[in-house]
Amino acid sequence: MRYMNAHDVLPEELLKEVQKYVQGDLVYIPKPEKQRLQWGLLTGERQRLQERNKRIKQHFLQGTSLRELAEQYHLSIETIKKIVYKKE
Repeated sequence: MRYMNAHDVLPEELLKEVQKYVQGDLVYIPKPEKQRLQWGLLTGERQRLQERNKRIKQHFLQGTSLRELAEQYHLSIETIKKIVYKKE
């Protein structure tokens, strides 16, 4: 997120309208819903976690205990439970 001066990007009439509500503060203007990317799509983190969770579930179905999975993946037992019992 970068800082922009409203004088540089907004038409004067719009700036005056905005100033009726906010003056001298920072205002976040979100992208329209359709232009937002889901968390982790640009970095690949979402895909990495999905693959990790798939491996965890496979190991669980093959008999690895919740405690062993928690230790192996450095997660809490509660987090492992959420992964292995999640309905898909």
